[in-house]
Amino acid sequence: MKFTRTFMFIVIAMSAALVTTVRADAVTDWNAIAVQASLTAGGPPGPAARVGPTSVGDIAMVSAAVYDAVQAIEGEYQPYYVDIPGATGSPVGATARAAHDVLAHHYPAQAAALGVTYQNYLISNGILITDPGIEVGARAAAGIIRLRACDGRFPDPPPPPFVGSTDIGKWRPTPPANAPMLGVWMASASPFLLLRPTQFRADEPPSLDSRRYSRDYNEVKRLGSLNNSDRTPEQTDMAQFWAGNFGVMMNKLLRDISLAEVDNIADSSRLFALANMAQADAIYTAWNDKLHYNMWRPITAIQNGDADGNPRTVGDPAWNSLIASPPYPDYISGANSITAATVYSLAHFFGKDKMAFSVTTTNTGPTNQDTREYTRFSEVADEVVEARILLGIHFRFADTAARDLGRNVAAFGHRNYFRPVRAGHYRDEW
Repeated sequence: MKFTRTFMFIVIAMSAALVTTVRADAVTDWNAIAVQASLTAGGPPGPAARVGPTSVGDIAMVSAAVYDAVQAIEGEYQPYYVDIPGATGSPVGATARAAHDVLAHHYPAQAAALGVTYQNYLISNGILITDPGIEVGARAAAGIIRLRACDGRFPDPPPPPFVGSTDIGKWRPTPPANAPMLGVWMASASPFLLLRPTQFRADEPPSLDSRRYSRDYNEVKRLGSLNNSDRTPEQTDMAQFWAGNFGVMMNKLLRDISLAEVDNIADSSRLFALANMAQADAIYTAWNDKLHYNMWRPITAIQNGDADGNPRTVGDPAWNSLIASPPYPDYISGANSITAATVYSLAHFFGKDKMAFSVTTTNTGPTNQDTREYTRFSEVADEVVEARILLGIHFRFADTAARDLGRNVAAFGHRNYFRPVRAGHYRDEW
């Protein structure tokens, strides 16, 4: 894997900024560094893949290591996996070392740049390399790396390409790329929080001859078309807003809310662990469902609508979606699963759905409104359901099933992990 000068410039610039302006929370700092590293990463299965859903496991491992390192010193919440009795030192130093070691393990071509960032981070925070918190972070990272060593992520050799089926109702590669399914391995990757990837298996999608299928078919055909759509300009703008990079957008949301609402590193590490591991498990479960049901995308369904045996679904061989369909089956939606996992993790963490916040898209080109304001976490989950229909890339039943999945994963993680060491130091379920 080749290290790029562009990334070196980005990392040095970030390091310089950290020297002059120390931000409030090391957890949010290193989440931003981890997201940038995942964006920069190349090699198998390719830069585009690491930017997308396959990178959630990398970020989740960083958050797991950071959480265990911080809690070993702070002692507020029970460890996720690595228990380090008698740990002392700077939790900021422990955070930096834990995150650095996981990232350097994932992205060896970036090790030199990450080392620069790490050293400058310690200097900017006045932390000596001999601080005992450094060793705590190293032990936490080593434990998480060992835990996930055989978790099925990025297998070598990779599984054979999956190109679905040409049977009616089944997914097959879609234009313009006509690419095989991305990240097939995610369907069998070991979860972080769940007992198994099938724990929250979605119900069967509606049969092609059902009224529900025809209703959702005609909805996406009418609203999600590239040409002659019934979308309003406002709906088109909202849809394009949510055509951005969900991993980047959701982690930016976590950082913004943590910096605004969380005043200590123990709680911040818990928030990112809860949300990032829920994101990964939601994506792994979604991919398991995608591979299991292998449901065709709207573009394939509508172009072949006259062959599906349903008189209520009129086909249109020339129909195209507003944006190109990603290279994996429709059911269930990955975007909705990761979004719901994030916002419902936030709702559980704060013990409420209501909160004023904003989200900024990464899809700045075709949007008029690059930042949108919300008053409830559930608003985001509901809006993404609508957006993926308006983009023409999902049936409603795929979106709502994924929203339910993300909510279930977030609730399971909140109930079963990251519990307080002392009674009473915890928010109730909302």
